[in-house]
Amino acid sequence: MPTVVDCPTCKAKVEWSEQSPHRPFCSKRCQLIDLGEWSFENNKISSPISNANDLSQDMIEDIEAMLAKNDDSFFKE
Repeated sequence: MPTVVDCPTCKAKVEWSEQSPHRPFCSKRCQLIDLGEWSFENNKISSPISNANDLSQDMIEDIEAMLAKNDDSFFKE
């Protein structure tokens, strides 16, 4: 039995299968409406985005160690 979900935009029933190319949306129109909601920031990720100041010292040291291990041949001619 195929899985049926509600379109996030219009709530129409959508079969979750390869025959539904816009899944979970019912149509390209509903997909674009949802994209517009994200672009106008009506939809948001619930947790705040951290910035470089929020990185722990351990993370910074790990990143620096990774960079030090990399071969710098990319920068050589």
